Amino acid sequence: MARKKQVVTAPDAAPPGGPYSQAVIAGDFVHLAGATPHRADRSLVDGPFEEQARATFDNLATVAAAAGSSLADAVQARVYLRDLDDFQAMNGVFAEYFGDEPPVRTTIQADLPGFLIEVDAVLYKPAE
Repeated sequence: MARKKQVVTAPDAAPPGGPYSQAVIAGDFVHLAGATPHRADRSLVDGPFEEQARATFDNLATVAAAAGSSLADAVQARVYLRDLDDFQAMNGVFAEYFGDEPPVRTTIQADLPGFLIEVDAVLYKPAE
């Protein structure tokens, strides 16, 4: 029998900003929705770029952990920046979270509503 998708919720991470899941496990992959620099109570981490970036990656890592995985399992990441002048700073923070075997990545400029960065990812987690 084919496995169904499994929705993942991480109460310690910022909740979704709309009618979507924080993560979905489908087969051997975990799809993480876009994480933003919000706290679990939905308040915005309204600091400089690196503070917002760390909050965003912390949320992403928390959701990955709730799915039984980690950012070390990432095979793809997409980074959305309000200002491409933050690209180098993002690279530094990104390296802290993804380490020596980083995933493939796309970085694009986006008109983000009130924050500076959003990141989503796909993780590879073979079924046991």
